[in-house]
Parts: sequence; structure tokens; C-alpha cells
Amino acid sequence: MSDAIDCAYCGCDVTVHDPVYVREGDTTQETPFCNYGCLAAHVEEEGLAVGTTCSIGT
Repeated sequence: MSDAIDCAYCGCDVTVHDPVYVREGDTTQETPFCNYGCLAAHVEEEGLAVGTTCSIGT
């Protein structure tokens, strides 16, 4: 019996790494990544940061 959880980016078992879980919006579902490296690579490749910035009110 395996309790492996696959990384959303590379497919490796996150339980043998220092995992990061991402939850978007109001959902309870979390997306697993091995570490911040896999998360950062996923964000870069998918262009998820393009055009998304925080606005600081003045």
C-alpha cells in the first residue's frame, strides 16, 4: 500500500521532500508540489504571474 502523493509539476512523491501545498480561492482542494522549486517552475512555465500584481493604495 502506497501513500505517495504526486507533485503537480514533476510527478515525484512529495512525501519524501519538503512539500508545499497550494489552495486557490475558496476551494478546500490543495495542489501538492515537492518544494518551492517545483512551484516556482510551474508558475513560470504556465505564465501564472504575467499581468498579476498587487496594487498598493496610496
